[in-house]
Amino acid sequence: MTRDIGLDVEAPEQTCEDDNCPFHGTLPVRGQVLDGRVAKVDAEKTIIVERERLWKLPRFERFEKRTSRTNVHLPPCMEVTAGDQVTIAECRPLSKTKSFVVVETREAEARITGEEAQAPTFDDEEDEEDEDEEEAEAPTAGGEA
Repeated sequence: MTRDIGLDVEAPEQTCEDDNCPFHGTLPVRGQVLDGRVAKVDAEKTIIVERERLWKLPRFERFEKRTSRTNVHLPPCMEVTAGDQVTIAECRPLSKTKSFVVVETREAEARITGEEAQAPTFDDEEDEEDEDEEEAEAPTAGGEA
């Protein structure tokens, strides 16, 4: 049985016995609700979520991207991988650094890295043949008879 956590998110299909799960345990969520990207899945029941924001540099009248990293509790009923988009909600402190819990997951958006990107290719041989034909057809300045 899943609880209504008060947010407009779908409950996970799997169940768990974790007391710190907002859907199947007794953990109340309140406060901030944030979106971010999973940067790392290392520790047990803990992930690191990155959020990008723009920071104004008044001296140069420009903005720069800054990244915030947050330790987040991952209930066993949810599955995420690095790169997935997640929604996290604030809760009571679960440890010294964890005060957020994952409430919704979305699959990663398609990203192209520099290794996967390919520039358009052109057939050099066809271009060279076209140039040779044009040179052969063009009259020469020496005057042919």
